[in-house]
Amino acid sequence: VQLQASGGGLVQAGGSLRLSCTASGRTFSTAAMGWFRQAPGKDRDFLAGITWSGSTRHADSVKGRFTISRDNAKNTVYLQMNSLKPEDTAVYYCAAMSYSGSYSTIPRESMYEYWGQGTLVTVSS
Repeated sequence: VQLQASGGGLVQAGGSLRLSCTASGRTFSTAAMGWFRQAPGKDRDFLAGITWSGSTRHADSVKGRFTISRDNAKNTVYLQMNSLKPEDTAVYYCAAMSYSGSYSTIPRESMYEYWGQGTLVTVSS
C-alpha cells in the first residue's frame, strides 16, 4: 500500500496550491483519509479529514482557507489551499485509515494506518 502526495512547491503569500494524494495497492474508497502538516521544530498537526461518505472536518487554523475533497474513482484525496500564509510553510502529509472513520476520529493521528512521504509547501512573504 502506498500513498503518493504531490502538488507542493513555492508560492507567494496569498496564493493557492492544490495537493493531491493517490493511493495504490488497495482501494481507499471506503476509508477515511486526512491531511496533516509538520513545520520545522514543531509537532505534526491535523489539517483536514474526510470520511468514506464524504463528511469533512477541518482544523480551526485552516477553516475557510483549506478544503479537503476526494475522488473515489481515482483513489485520490485533495487539499485545496487558498490565501496561503508564510506560517503555512511545512511538510504536508496525507494519511489513510483502514476503515470508514467518523467526525470524531478523523482528527486523531493515531487512527491513521497509512502515510504518504510528504510534500513540502513553502510560502514566501
